[in-house]
Amino acid sequence: MLGFLKRPVVVTADINLNVVALTAVGLLSRLWHLAYPRAVVIQQQRARVVFAPAASPHWGVLDPHGLPDPVGARFFSLRCHGGCSADAYWPFSLSWWFWLMLTGVACSCAVGVKYMGIFTYLLVLAVASVHAWHLIGDQTLSNVCVLCHLLARAAALLVIPTLMYLLFFYVHLILVYRSGPHDQIMSSAFQASLEGGLARITQGQPLEVAYGSQVTLKNVFGKPVPCWLHSHQSTYPMIYENGRGSSHQQQVTCYPFKDVNNWWIVKDPGRHQLVVNNPPRPVRHGDVVQLVHGMTTRFLNTHDVAAPLSPHSQEVSCYVDYNISMPSQNLWRLDIVNRESDTEVWKTILSEVRLVHVNTSAVLKLSGAHLPDWGFQQLEVVGEKLSRGYHESMVWNVEEHRYGKSQEQKERELELHSPAQMDVSRNLSFMARFLELQWRMLTAKSDDSEHKYSSSPLDWVTLDTSIAYWLHPRTSAQIHLLGNIVIWASASLAMVVYVLLFFWYLLRRRRSICDIPEETKCCRCIPTLLEASSGKCKDQAGIAVTPGYSWLRWVLAGALCAGGWAVNYLPFFMMEKTLFLYHYLPALTFQILLLPVVLQHVSDHLCRSQLLRSLFSALVVAWYSCACHVFNTLRPLTYGDKSLSPSELKALRWKDSWDILIRKH
Repeated sequence: MLGFLKRPVVVTADINLNVVALTAVGLLSRLWHLAYPRAVVIQQQRARVVFAPAASPHWGVLDPHGLPDPVGARFFSLRCHGGCSADAYWPFSLSWWFWLMLTGVACSCAVGVKYMGIFTYLLVLAVASVHAWHLIGDQTLSNVCVLCHLLARAAALLVIPTLMYLLFFYVHLILVYRSGPHDQIMSSAFQASLEGGLARITQGQPLEVAYGSQVTLKNVFGKPVPCWLHSHQSTYPMIYENGRGSSHQQQVTCYPFKDVNNWWIVKDPGRHQLVVNNPPRPVRHGDVVQLVHGMTTRFLNTHDVAAPLSPHSQEVSCYVDYNISMPSQNLWRLDIVNRESDTEVWKTILSEVRLVHVNTSAVLKLSGAHLPDWGFQQLEVVGEKLSRGYHESMVWNVEEHRYGKSQEQKERELELHSPAQMDVSRNLSFMARFLELQWRMLTAKSDDSEHKYSSSPLDWVTLDTSIAYWLHPRTSAQIHLLGNIVIWASASLAMVVYVLLFFWYLLRRRRSICDIPEETKCCRCIPTLLEASSGKCKDQAGIAVTPGYSWLRWVLAGALCAGGWAVNYLPFFMMEKTLFLYHYLPALTFQILLLPVVLQHVSDHLCRSQLLRSLFSALVVAWYSCACHVFNTLRPLTYGDKSLSPSELKALRWKDSWDILIRKH
């Protein structure tokens, strides 16, 4: 019964030595001196390792550092009938499921690491959509088979990446539950859900805002910086620098720091008291209120006077009675933007509100402009007409809140300085925090100051920029993000060569001349691929063609690589954020993927004689040697393990040396 145990176990393996060697070199370049320096090196990029095209018919697929990418290699082997070439990767086999699921996992990881990964993910979805479209039109497949193919791709490329991405942030929000130094870009509700920071201040605050409540109002937009509605004793200048006049009323601004002058009292226009009744009388959507500045007891006001920096908007002030013909206009209607009903109560932190001026229908808005020195560089607040549309800068929420108890001003000032403590808790759901975090990451912008190492997309193609990540505190040793100019230029050249060849072949095909054989029968092309596998496949000139090499493979490889470069590069021309060289690395990856495709095509298809092939091989060896030489030359700036003299540092700046050489000649 156990006789099968005596049978020999035979294990066969198909090992590509090129891939093994490239993997070993890639790992060596990354792990070499990885423990040095013993300091934080932000976004350190290790060596630009060169690579050689694989000798097998399957093109080498590598990242910009030269590390093989088996997922991409399998992707290049996809056929039009829904599976991978070799029987082991037949549709719905274990290997087929493995690579399909791994693609979805890799996409979710790419987007999870940095939002730039969304471009590559969209490219994968586009390719999968085209592939699915071909499957739908394949009459050799049954309806059930086509449906299974579509469901499998939807599960692997849509459901799994989405679930994994949610899982990443679920774990992230569980582990990162305490307040940090950059919480202010998040909403008050998000900050209040974290331990420490705002949560310590807002813990136990009254939930419902009532007449007599003392509140701080934070602008929901939070740009250019998070800030709170603020006022102080200073007034607007009588005459601005441009000659326009003002109301000379008390300034109202948005202040980016916690301050006692951020407190306001919600007052019932029909009553004089500034304390909360017992029981409290809540403020609801549509109610008309007055806002009294806590420390100066002046009313929030706006009128038909141009704002200091936004002349098309109204000035907002705290009303000062100068006994002139300028009556106060201090009534505001509460508009709860995220209300669930028209009787919604104004809630602390949770309610997002607009304050609409009753007399002029202007909305209290943060313009975002910094006032001059007379305004202490604080942010301008204006009254914006409703007719100009809705914007998040018009929305405010109550962050800190207490029920006022003191009618006398002196006692009230002491009350405003003291913290409030009541036992009411509010927690955001995971999805609410997840969605807000995604929105903030998408819309967050750095300050307007130019970074020392920032660059434009045009600088990336010519490698006219680099980033210094680490400098030794005592020596001149340093680590830079920089590219191997040989690899960089070769990748760009490969893109140009491919485009030129593609249009040349396309033009000739319009004349029924097929320089590259079809995968099926075609005019003037080899009838079957069976002959190609036996070495009998020849083109019109009688030259043997690489088995499996076809026009479809040539087009798909170029579409994937050129398309991947375009979707990962061109969008940066439309972005306003500060950009750096590392933003180009995903696009560069696709350019480098195209390089072995072009090299193999030139070797197998364009070099039609043994002499030409020998010369081309020698050229590739010389190119490889140059890339290795550049890598070795720039190695001190890659690993930072060598102290460099000023002259050595200057010699490594290839662009300056090249410019000097041009000027000499």
